[in-house]
Amino acid sequence: MSEHVLPAEEPIRFIAPIIQDNPTGWGPCEMPEQFRDMPYQPFSKGDRLGKISDWTVVQDKKYQNKYASQFGAGSSYAYFHEEDESTFHLVDTTRVQKPPYQRGRARGQRGRGARGARTPGGMTTLSKQRDRKLGKRWGQRGAPMKIRDASVTVRPTWVTIEDMDFPRLAKLSLPGIKEGEDIVCCGTLEYYDKAYDRVNIKHEKPLQRIDRIFHTVTTTDDPVIRRLSKTMGTVYATDAILATIMCCTRSNYSWDIVIEKIGDKLFLDKRDNTEFDLLTVNETSVEPPADDGNSINSPRNLALEATFINHNFSQQVLKSGPNEPKYKFPEPNPFVSEEEEGEVASVGYRYRKWNLSNGVVLIARCEHDAVMQGPQNETQFLSIKALNEWDSKLANGVDWRQKLDTQRGAVLANELRNNSCKLAKWTVQALLAGSDQIKFGYVSRAQVRDNSQHVILGTQQFKPHEFASQINLSMDNAWGILRCIIDICMKQKDGKYLIMKDPNKPLIRLYDIPDNTFESDASEESGDEQAETPFAPLYSYGNSKRI
Repeated sequence: MSEHVLPAEEPIRFIAPIIQDNPTGWGPCEMPEQFRDMPYQPFSKGDRLGKISDWTVVQDKKYQNKYASQFGAGSSYAYFHEEDESTFHLVDTTRVQKPPYQRGRARGQRGRGARGARTPGGMTTLSKQRDRKLGKRWGQRGAPMKIRDASVTVRPTWVTIEDMDFPRLAKLSLPGIKEGEDIVCCGTLEYYDKAYDRVNIKHEKPLQRIDRIFHTVTTTDDPVIRRLSKTMGTVYATDAILATIMCCTRSNYSWDIVIEKIGDKLFLDKRDNTEFDLLTVNETSVEPPADDGNSINSPRNLALEATFINHNFSQQVLKSGPNEPKYKFPEPNPFVSEEEEGEVASVGYRYRKWNLSNGVVLIARCEHDAVMQGPQNETQFLSIKALNEWDSKLANGVDWRQKLDTQRGAVLANELRNNSCKLAKWTVQALLAGSDQIKFGYVSRAQVRDNSQHVILGTQQFKPHEFASQINLSMDNAWGILRCIIDICMKQKDGKYLIMKDPNKPLIRLYDIPDNTFESDASEESGDEQAETPFAPLYSYGNSKRI
């Protein structure tokens, strides 16, 4: 019998683990293989776990980051819907018609609920009221956008040359444009009455009706510009037309400007009998005025009211007595004719020249409203404008009679939000004219429902350059927009063109229009259908307005 010999056992070997050497630091150098495709979301044990619907986070800004992770947001645990919806069926929610004997009972229950009984009908009524309040407070996001009308009807014969959208225009810049050079100065200015600087809410002053004539002559009807165009310049305009173009990216309402190219010259004009010179109200507000023609708070009636206030305020705050001193420019007012009856408003015209490089020389008529003595008895030129309050509740604004004296900054900030375009245009006009100060008046209705009686609640003044930086107005961008439009028009053939702000889109369009456009029907468009307002006489004088 043979012996069975057992094999010798092999010694157990020790397999050393793979150790990653990190000579420049500590810890592993790369992701371990078993954790390579595993999603990871950093978290902290101190993070709060909140409710599914915690509305306090929405209502109170202090707790916006209440449930935020200390390590930032992540998407590892986000929900992704990947199920097949082919088996989805729409549930039939058609209301079942109740028999006649049950309908009366439902009406009775709703009636008892409305009187305050604790019934399901009453609870439904309360929830509807609450939803209505929340919708008014947070805004109806699902409300359809208002369709505005264009300032002029586009005709089939017009050819679109180019669309210029606001984001592209906002990036333009033309730096290095120097202060305008005076060529001709005309008109007579009255001195500002500094007693109006002391007007406040407790010592308000009623706004008076000043019977004076305002001339709003367009570029090609200006005799001085016609004279200057024979010897100098390539582009001609007024300060109001230039300000409209330069501040176009802030505008919401539609407007239009006619451009006539003759040789190497451009003439920028407004159309006759239009509302170009009307001041908009709450144009840039989140909820602009509703377009109800019969209401005193419709956009057009508010614009008439604002223009009426602005003209009267700019003349009331002046020393206008027969023995009061006046500042006279070398030449008289070029628009006063011998046949014209009535007193002309205080105004000074500066015809100024700017070199925009590459042979483009701009000549424009700019305006001052008044003068006053400075700290060193120097003469300072003023631009006087009026901000008006119509209904703070409807405008979602600030009540001036409560906040103007104590929180004037809040009032001005609200105006900058609601009237950004108007304030920017006023500032550009003051800068173009070289005004030393721009003075704002705060004018409110004496009664909310009466748009014919107003009171002055206060005044405030700024240096135009400082105010421009405060409202984030860049003159380099303003000159860039103007130069862009000039270059596009200079490339066209001789003829008539029209720039129009699209009424519902943030862009302006350049049209090629026939030469006889607006000439045959200028008298027909003067508007027999004018609203009956206390400001109707504003537009009965063509190129001049009487208040």
